[in-house]
Amino acid sequence: MKITFKAFIALLIMIVSPQALLAQDEEVDLENTLYLELETGRVVIRMFPDVAPNHVARIKELTRQKFYDGILFHRVIDGFMAQTGDPTGTGGGGSGQNIDAEFSDLPHYKGMVSMARASDPNSADSQFFITFAYRPNLDGNYTLWGEVIKGMKFVDQIKRGEGEGFTDPDKIVTMRVAADVEN
Repeated sequence: MKITFKAFIALLIMIVSPQALLAQDEEVDLENTLYLELETGRVVIRMFPDVAPNHVARIKELTRQKFYDGILFHRVIDGFMAQTGDPTGTGGGGSGQNIDAEFSDLPHYKGMVSMARASDPNSADSQFFITFAYRPNLDGNYTLWGEVIKGMKFVDQIKRGEGEGFTDPDKIVTMRVAADVEN
């Protein structure tokens, strides 16, 4: 059985937890770490200011304004992603400030955090999503600005659903920049 290098890497990504590999022996930069509190537990997100500086700056600005507190996960698709960041809970709202795309070559494996957007690549605002699985079709098409380094089990527990029939969705309890939190 012949396997290509790209297929091998994709398989390796699916088998080995990238979060565990990347989190080893690294000092945590609290200014570029988010604590996303869900009803089930804390999700720790490492942000990538070197990859998407404008998106990271905007996410931190909104987080410090407590914009994300209480916002619903309005679109949660099994095997794909959990999307949040719309204050209306419909998928059509945002903060009112679009951010130009900052695409990269980073892969969208499980636990990656990217900006949601409309068909215009420069239409990202406040909505973002966390991937449940490796999604190579997103690579280079969405601004990837962070990754879950702890608490992915809590993301995996977010209720699935979307649209008008989605009743009682989970929400962000609070989201904070780690540097602003006393532990």
